[in-house]
Amino acid sequence: FSVEASAVERNKQKAGRGSKTKSNVMVMAESTILEDIETRKINRQCRYFKARALDDHKADNADQALKKAIDGEKAIIFSDKSTSYLNIEDYVSIHMTEKSSQQTTKQTLRWVHIAIGNAKKDLQKFHKIKRKYLQLYLNEFIYKLNRRYFGDKIFNRLIIAGITATGR
Repeated sequence: FSVEASAVERNKQKAGRGSKTKSNVMVMAESTILEDIETRKINRQCRYFKARALDDHKADNADQALKKAIDGEKAIIFSDKSTSYLNIEDYVSIHMTEKSSQQTTKQTLRWVHIAIGNAKKDLQKFHKIKRKYLQLYLNEFIYKLNRRYFGDKIFNRLIIAGITATGR
């Protein structure tokens, strides 16, 4: 994700991974595999997303974000072969990796790439996002994305959430 950088950082920056104008973000999608009984066609339906802005590309950062985001006992993780995901097997029951390719983007990690594309498009309206505020912008986007199917029920759900939260 693009973030604001000072003029000095922009002049000294390197291209690609580790650039001062880019911030590393871990995007996670919860998907359920559905199979059509008649056609035997397998479809993945996606419901909830999470996104975490990471300080760097190191595996320790990714591990901490993943531990907070998932229930490791029953989680099955599909990821690309990034070196940031080396220790994931320690936290989940199954971790499957695939080299990033056009096929992987269209099938296995489809919803993650769709969410990333939509988030980048949505965040374009904010011209210069500071790195320290990126997580707040991502939280807003993910909040809206996870409630996309609420429709007319959103007000009732908000009332219920408000009532149950005051009792705690």
